[in-house]
Amino acid sequence: MIKVSPLTQKKIRHFKEIKRGYWSFVALSIMLILSLFAELLINSKALVVKYDGSYYFPVVSDVRLGSEFGQESSSEADYRVLQKAFEAEGGDNFVILPLVPWNPYEQDFSGDFPPTAPSAENKHYLGTDVIGRDILARLVYGFRTAMGFALLTMAISYAIGTAVGCAMGFWGGKFDLFVQRLIEIWSMVPFLYVIMILVSIVQPTFALFVAINVLFTWMGMTWYMRTMTYKEAAREYVMAARALGASTGRILFNHILPNTMVMIVTLAPFTIAANITALTALDYLGLGLMPPTPSWGELLQQGKSNLDSPWIVASVVTSIVLVLVMVTFIGEAIRAAFDPKKFTRYV
Repeated sequence: MIKVSPLTQKKIRHFKEIKRGYWSFVALSIMLILSLFAELLINSKALVVKYDGSYYFPVVSDVRLGSEFGQESSSEADYRVLQKAFEAEGGDNFVILPLVPWNPYEQDFSGDFPPTAPSAENKHYLGTDVIGRDILARLVYGFRTAMGFALLTMAISYAIGTAVGCAMGFWGGKFDLFVQRLIEIWSMVPFLYVIMILVSIVQPTFALFVAINVLFTWMGMTWYMRTMTYKEAAREYVMAARALGASTGRILFNHILPNTMVMIVTLAPFTIAANITALTALDYLGLGLMPPTPSWGELLQQGKSNLDSPWIVASVVTSIVLVLVMVTFIGEAIRAAFDPKKFTRYV
């Protein structure tokens, strides 16, 4: 069981008292958890199918052909059509569909020529994009992609930056000067040019963008951790630990690093917001993830090019602004709660 110090408990209580930050954290956490199970909420595959006394769970199984459920088609079953057919028959057979019975890659040409306006009848609650894909489905799956990118990039870049920064601040001397020069040289490499060159050479993938973003973002945390470690290493408790014969690893991990965690926790929400913005911008410019990957930037580009279909740009802009505002509120609340120098009272 994790033991939390009384001081940390006090900081957590202070964080909860900052209502807009705390409830933004709760709301964003719920949104992230729901997006992880998006296939159960937004999917063209049925959750449950009862046919001739047998139960099937297509959402967690492989492709099931329509012929298995009495449809004439030999391709994958159309569960929306199957549901209507079973309801018309009035028997014991039934189909339970997700709340939004469309997946983010599926095109709907059953009605008007896309893009189509929001319609509860067709279960396109936010309408469709220019090629008939459900906007709500692409927003939710795009949110999962953006948050996954932001969190993974932050975790890796913070791990590298913390390790390098602690080493620079603790040992100092020639090692510190050498790494400083390396960082200064590397920071001069233009990020956008590297993206453009790599995208023209290799196929853009999620892992590739995480790797590139990590290569250009770990340096920021390095400077912070170098400064914090340099300051902490000169304190009396570190000198006492050295006098008692504590190893370098013990001093760094048991003494210095816990006292610099405030910096990491405080900066994390703003880093997440920056990473989400970076991926969205790259997708908007056509330098991001390959289609048909659900992406907020790609939807934003569609909205800009189709202003006569305002539901596209309105949906994606609202989603981006909402998430970034919530992340910012969380960051402000954490900074106010965990920074001992701040005594601002929020209501």
